[in-house]
Amino acid sequence: MTADPRAALATFVAALERHLEASASRRGENDPTVVAAYQDLADAFDDYDDALLDAYGEVTPLEIYSGPFDDEDLDEDDDELDDHDDEDGDGGVYLGLDDSDYEETPAR
Repeated sequence: MTADPRAALATFVAALERHLEASASRRGENDPTVVAAYQDLADAFDDYDDALLDAYGEVTPLEIYSGPFDDEDLDEDDDELDDHDDEDGDGGVYLGLDDSDYEETPAR
């Protein structure tokens, strides 16, 4: 049975809110409340992404981070945009549609 994308989205948003609340009241580096909220958020995201794919053949541009965290990840002096695993090899980041990607006047 395929999950309803709208219901999965509501669950995902609720998980984001719980994660925010847990993070804001965090008690220590490995607070079990934050860890549980993190895992619930990751699961809710996966469910939403799967429901979106099943219902509409679409996915989000997001992934669950599973690698080690490094202070370099927070380098605020880096003014260049990350290529976010530039899969199409054009060297750029998606910034919306170009003028050539849509018609100026709607088709009738």
